Amino acid sequence: MRDLIVFGEDFGGLPSSTQHIVTRLAKTRKVLWVNSIGLRQPKFTKHDIQRALNKLLGQSKSGFSSENYHDNITIVNLRTIPAPKSTFARYVAKSLICAQLKPVIKNLKLNNPILWSSLPTTADLCGHLGESSVVYYCGDDFSSLAGVDHHTVAEHESHLVDRADLILAASSKLVTKFPQSKTHYLPHGVDTTLFEQPAPRALDLPSSKRRVAGFYGSLSQWLDYALIEQVCRENPDWEFVFIGPIELSANPLPELSNVHYLGPRPHNELPRYSQHWDVSLLPFVSNDQIKSCSPLKLLEYLAAGSHIISTPFPALAQYQDYVDVVRDAEQFSLALGRVAINPNQIHNADVSQNSWDIRSEHVNRMLESL
Repeated sequence: MRDLIVFGEDFGGLPSSTQHIVTRLAKTRKVLWVNSIGLRQPKFTKHDIQRALNKLLGQSKSGFSSENYHDNITIVNLRTIPAPKSTFARYVAKSLICAQLKPVIKNLKLNNPILWSSLPTTADLCGHLGESSVVYYCGDDFSSLAGVDHHTVAEHESHLVDRADLILAASSKLVTKFPQSKTHYLPHGVDTTLFEQPAPRALDLPSSKRRVAGFYGSLSQWLDYALIEQVCRENPDWEFVFIGPIELSANPLPELSNVHYLGPRPHNELPRYSQHWDVSLLPFVSNDQIKSCSPLKLLEYLAAGSHIISTPFPALAQYQDYVDVVRDAEQFSLALGRVAINPNQIHNADVSQNSWDIRSEHVNRMLESL
């Protein structure tokens, strides 16, 4: 088995699709995981200045330094320039990264490693780390992703696509962006054992006799907060629970007695919530990013076995028999009303063939064929 050099997000916290796949691939190969090298230049804000300093000092918000996650995964934080724009800055960033990584690669004695990138900004490193092949895993439409330098990232991505031997795209819309000859559709999976196995009810879920609707994930720009506020106001007989980090400058949730923000929770504790609330929510805005997305939580909600109410987006198409799709607050409230009348009438989807284990086996076969 060839080993892996993986460029992804900061390891830890809520696992991304890359983490789900790579931790399973690591059962049979060594992995060098490089924490995020950034998707945009820092702005002159306290948050961005601190993040830029962290990158320059080789520190990570995940709390890892350079250490082993388990026997086969080594995680490193690099000193670098996030999303460099100029030719000189790109050269300096590449030189910094190579100088730090090459000794680690040599020390780990990686076997004919494959460079796996989940970030377009690694493009300049292709051909400089002794890799045998390059894989680009695209889980988002970076051209519409909020908070990134779109022009810079597009340049990096174009170069990475040219250098990649294999491209894996997480949604059918993303597949159409890349050369057909080397692009494969790799939809997200789900940890079926974690989300299907009965879990005890979380103690901080609302304990009133009212029904509970819940959402977990980042509270960011792709949620429809106007819709959320209207639905919460119009349904005072429901409790609304939100779990996850706030990625905006302030808490965007309405200040109502039936709205509960619980903060982030570890991934392995999420079934203690989603298995016990009455409805799982996907209240997204309609934009290019959402049209290209395939949210991890959709399959997790399905595996947990609760009702699901969602605004429309393309990735819902194959699960439309199991999701109540709504377009405005009135339809949303009607859907909540139907659940209140028939709480046990749930059309459970079989997600067993969408497990991360099966997805990873498929990826493993593709890697071995490179």
